[in-house]
Amino acid sequence: MSRNAAPLGDRSSGGHQTAAPAAGASAAQGRPVGRATSRGVVLGAAVVLMAGIGAPADAATGEPVVSGATVNSGHDVIVGVTHDVVFPVRVSGSDDSGLSFVDVDLKGPHGGFYTTDAFCETATACTTVFTVNAHPAPGSDDPVDLANANAGTWSVDALADANDGASVFAPGVGSFSLKRAAQLTVNASPEPVTKGARITVTGKLVRANWDTYRYAGYAGQSVKLQFRPKDSSTYTTVVSVKTSSTGTLFTPVKAVKDGYWRWYFPGTTTTGPAKATGDYVDVRP
Repeated sequence: MSRNAAPLGDRSSGGHQTAAPAAGASAAQGRPVGRATSRGVVLGAAVVLMAGIGAPADAATGEPVVSGATVNSGHDVIVGVTHDVVFPVRVSGSDDSGLSFVDVDLKGPHGGFYTTDAFCETATACTTVFTVNAHPAPGSDDPVDLANANAGTWSVDALADANDGASVFAPGVGSFSLKRAAQLTVNASPEPVTKGARITVTGKLVRANWDTYRYAGYAGQSVKLQFRPKDSSTYTTVVSVKTSSTGTLFTPVKAVKDGYWRWYFPGTTTTGPAKATGDYVDVRP
């Protein structure tokens, strides 16, 4: 963050005011000059004090406040190896004069860093837009943006400016997960199959490799085999199977009724979830 919060403007210091003696007052008139002058000082000071309280131009305004930051509408940011991923970061806050501008920094594991800024759309909300990717730049083999080590939990820093020129820096005002995309395949065979016979369900779990810009097998992960009857819209987990060293899946199951079989992976702290498109098996009497 290249900018620092601007200091508050200096406040004018209060001073004592002295009232002048009343015109024509003298000891010859038998009036105690000292006493009359003292009363004038008190009354004059009271008038000045009341005038100060009622003057809005002299009233000190509060500092701007950043109350939070929401990334990608509260969802994980999941990145593959082909397309740019665009997502918003909405910073919320307040100030007597209204918020005007915001700088946002995203900081992740192993030096991951993005920054951008934007004018605020309302007095209490400012939305910036980030674009991240993990694919080579056109016509180049050089790395772009992300590496595998950057996957995980990221934090959000925000520097907000108010319309009156005041600023506030809010480190760690939000967080989110930036994950590698995963994909699953499934195949159930043979089909059609006789009721009660066994079928074999295979598949493979792969995830984006941000270092090589390809998908590679994800080893040692627990993946759920799920089944949905032909006349239902709900999948039910039948068994959990761990992927091999190359990410492959294999398990035999009994065919009981017509329906769809799929693999489902819930994801990890560094990798997004994935589910295969259901493979229909016709079960005959």
